[in-house]
Amino acid sequence: MTLSIEALDARLAERAGTSPEVSYTARLIAKGTAKCAQKLGEEAVETVIAAMSGDREELVKESADLVYHLLVLLRSEGVALSEVSEELDRRTAQSGLAEKAARSGD
Repeated sequence: MTLSIEALDARLAERAGTSPEVSYTARLIAKGTAKCAQKLGEEAVETVIAAMSGDREELVKESADLVYHLLVLLRSEGVALSEVSEELDRRTAQSGLAEKAARSGD
């Protein structure tokens, strides 16, 4: 069985509540939102590089890092994964082009 994003989020919630001495997740969150955002940005760049290089295996690995760091950042800011899921659900209720046109400033 593969790990769902919800199960990963639950695992991160457990780890966030432990000591930064024993948990990388807790250590990142303890360093604050700016550090969590920096790590997410680094992983995003590494994911793009892997995609552009055509290295499928590296793209998979970097994508896993990217998802992990996104969930850590959301947790750092107190944003529940369910809120993101609800927004995705709202957006997919219409075509992507119609949704984009409805946003102001795009």
